[in-house]
Amino acid sequence: MEIAAKILIGLIALEHFYFLYFEMFAWETIGKKTFKSLPEHLFKPTKGLAANQGLYNGFLASGLIWTFFISDAIWSKNIALFFLICVVVAGVYGAISASKKIFFVQALPAILAIICLMS
Repeated sequence: MEIAAKILIGLIALEHFYFLYFEMFAWETIGKKTFKSLPEHLFKPTKGLAANQGLYNGFLASGLIWTFFISDAIWSKNIALFFLICVVVAGVYGAISASKKIFFVQALPAILAIICLMS
């Protein structure tokens, strides 16, 4: 299960680096394709808000990647657990406040990674 947890953590980190990219640098292109329920005229004025959100996704991804470089297995697991829980909370909140799809894209993979990590 340790290998599965590391693979999931890596994939979740990559996903959040992608969120960073499109929220910080491609909000008016990829953002429009991703958030179809948001009226097109709101993308330009919300660019700064999206960039801030992207920055937080980058912090989550960086924290998850950091766990691969922690030599102490217990600390690595604890730090991974912390960042995965943050991802779950963000995914659940996004599912409640924006779109249920966010739960499946963001929270569910992190929940699976937590299960693998704790097994």
